[in-house]
Amino acid sequence: MLRQQDVGHRIVVRRIVGIREGRPLFSDALGELVELNETHITLATAQGRLRVPVGEVHRAKRVPPARRPTAAAVVALELAADEAWPAPVQGRLGDWRLRSADGWTGRANSALPVGDPDRPLGAALDAVERWYADRGQPALVNTPLPLAAPVGAELDARGWGARPLTAVQTVALAALPPAPTDRAGLPPVELVTAPSDAWLAVAAGRKGGLPAAARHVLTAVDRLRFAQVYADGELLAIGRGTVTGDGRWLGLALIEVAPQVRRQGLAGRVIRSLVDWGAAEGASHAFLQVEQRNTPAVSLYRKLGFTTHHTYLTRVAPH
Repeated sequence: MLRQQDVGHRIVVRRIVGIREGRPLFSDALGELVELNETHITLATAQGRLRVPVGEVHRAKRVPPARRPTAAAVVALELAADEAWPAPVQGRLGDWRLRSADGWTGRANSALPVGDPDRPLGAALDAVERWYADRGQPALVNTPLPLAAPVGAELDARGWGARPLTAVQTVALAALPPAPTDRAGLPPVELVTAPSDAWLAVAAGRKGGLPAAARHVLTAVDRLRFAQVYADGELLAIGRGTVTGDGRWLGLALIEVAPQVRRQGLAGRVIRSLVDWGAAEGASHAFLQVEQRNTPAVSLYRKLGFTTHHTYLTRVAPH
């Protein structure tokens, strides 16, 4: 049967879907394990999310990934993402990155265990805990999977919890569909080099406040654009684009559309505008990070051609 350390990995579930002539009927589902609890197994399949009651599970096990990126590819993308979301306070533990930003977002306040920490794993995690304790913060560790599976296993043994599974998704810019035809009456997407107060207010609402460190995270990138869509003085949609990773990666973040104008294509137009800018800057691929449970966003990105490169869990130290 499955265990918590299987979250983020590819699994197959055989479930009982009925009875015929006194015999059970089975159906198999293949996908990535998103959540595991006492009552349900949730996995992300090619057809969407599937939530299976534990009582219906006949057998479930981890299986090899269909296409596993190389360790070097995962490290390179994680470092490009780190560059795109820079914490104002940073430390190093060998190759590992330690990041702090007044608690604003897990990405900017967690250790990134890629590479060699220059000491045994147990000692490295002890040092991570001390680094965050010295700053009065809870210790968090982002574990890219399956690369950091050994780190995750050690954290399991220490009783660490986990936040929802996040997918790091990518697409080649050349493979993205063409820009949608502008609909009559829809305002244009504007790209600017600094966020407006209204833009920051939307980001604050989504991320739970905006401490001083957040402005550093949002703006301390050399190649950067903020997308915004205004109509009659009202901000309807935002987005943020960065070019990092030696110019290869366009990072997309904070794609947000006001509730009253959703499902009108604004998110796709914001993304397309940032993609056009990134391509002009020389980027060849785009990446974004999205929680697997965010079904509307995952569906949108799938339609645009994004696929999951790898996943990560933000691990949380026990209280």
